[in-house]
Amino acid sequence: MKKTLFITLFTMMITLIAVSGGKKNYGKDVTLKETTKISAIIAEPEKFNGQRVKVEGPIVDVCKTRGCWIKIGGDKEFESVRFKVEDGVIVFPLEIKGKSVVAEGIVSVKKYSVEEQIKSGKEHAEKEGTEFDPASIKEPKIVLQINGEGAQVGDK
Repeated sequence: MKKTLFITLFTMMITLIAVSGGKKNYGKDVTLKETTKISAIIAEPEKFNGQRVKVEGPIVDVCKTRGCWIKIGGDKEFESVRFKVEDGVIVFPLEIKGKSVVAEGIVSVKKYSVEEQIKSGKEHAEKEGTEFDPASIKEPKIVLQINGEGAQVGDK
């Protein structure tokens, strides 16, 4: 009886591992069927602003402080997008850097004027005790990120 129970539990455990494919879920399930290329989002950020998207790629960086974001490498060389989650709701461990991810969230595009950047730069420099040169800000800046809802991380 014990042997049969052990074999049954062992078989179930192996099946679960095989079905999951070694993938780990963070946050909500990824539900969208169609994958959006990161290069498409970067090329036309306003087109995707406010839209829910599914992206995939290698994890090229992880927030070292709180695990609150990952940077996902795009389909074109040197392109990536930050996938930011609510602090403490999802925590990405540093060990996932280099693994692949399928992630879903809402695209967020914010424009910062020269004046806003200078104000922020001065505040940051004062807080950190560093130097800041306002003349280094020449033009408005667009910040693109995906407000993350869920991700599935696996091996490459």
